[in-house]
This record gives sequence, C-alpha cells and structure tokens, in this order.
Amino acid sequence: MRAEDGGAPRWRTRARLAWRHDRLVVTFDCEDDDAWGTLTRRDDPLWREEVVELFLAPGAAVPERYFELELSPRGTIFDARVRSPHGDRRGLEVDPSWDCPELVARVAPTGRGDGWRAELSLPWRALAPSPLPKHWRLNLFRIERPRAGGAAEHSSWSPTGVVPADFHRPARFGHLELAAPDESERARRACDDPADSV
Repeated sequence: MRAEDGGAPRWRTRARLAWRHDRLVVTFDCEDDDAWGTLTRRDDPLWREEVVELFLAPGAAVPERYFELELSPRGTIFDARVRSPHGDRRGLEVDPSWDCPELVARVAPTGRGDGWRAELSLPWRALAPSPLPKHWRLNLFRIERPRAGGAAEHSSWSPTGVVPADFHRPARFGHLELAAPDESERARRACDDPADSV
C-alpha cells in the first residue's frame, strides 16, 4: 500500500516473514522495470535511491527504540539502532555504527521483468535478550525511485498516513506474533496468500 494514504501502489511488493528458533527471515519480491542503485558502502543513505526497509522492535508496546535495516537492489546494507522519543522525527537519533551481527542479506532477480528479490536473515540474539519475545512491532517499506528523477513511490505494510512520506512513525508499526510450532502450517499458508502485499 502507499505509505501516505493506503492506496494501491503502481509497483507491487510482496513480503513474507518466516522464523525459526535462532533467526527471522524477511523476503521482499519487488515488481520493477528498472531496479537500480549506485551506493556501495555499508550505511550509505540508501533511502535516496531504491530500497526495501524493515523496522523492528521487541514487545507489543509502541517502541521508542527500534532497529532499521535496509537493502538496495545492488545488495548494499544499511543497519542502525533508532531512538524516537516523540514517535516522529523530533529528537530522532539514528545510530548507524551498529552493525547487526551475523546478518545475512541477499539480492537476486525474480525472473519477472526487472523485478528483484531482497532477503534479510537476522539472528534473534542481535535484536532481543533471551527468552525470545513472542510479540514484536514492525513495519515493512519500499522506496521505488525513477533513475532519471521524478516522484518516488513509497510503499508500506502498515501505512503511516503522513505526507510527505515518513517511515519513522512507530505508532503505525504493525504487530507480529510468533506462531507456536503447531500453528506453522497455518502461518505458511498465510504467507502464500497473494493478498499479503506491501
């Protein structure tokens, strides 16, 4: 959905989440006609080009502190710890010196046009102390930006409802509840539902 108003974006993005005892895996499949990126260094400002983003925090409450992870079509990573004391950009503190330990990031073509797939595999122990929390807050984002310039399209799983688009709205993060093992088949079927699009 468009981050600003929840409308249908021009470029569809499908996101899937899976987990096991030691990791969370988030996959984005992005429709595109020109997937591009020029930035190559870790923690470069990827949001200025094309990128997918994951914002994540343990617990069910609206977070003041959360993690931000981004991946470009080129495979460049941005990862940071964020503090948002007011739930918006006022007083926002972003710490890109944090590198998510044991993060695995992959990018590949989807085989459909110039579409691309981004996968982030994160170890739980880098995100929260044991025992593993059952409840999390998260949001999923994508920025589709024309290479030649022009208006970018901002998509999100849970629209933030802000113009211009702003992803740093933790009150708008959705809820993630980790399914018990006996619910895993139901969860797998839910991930296969094509309605689960960003």
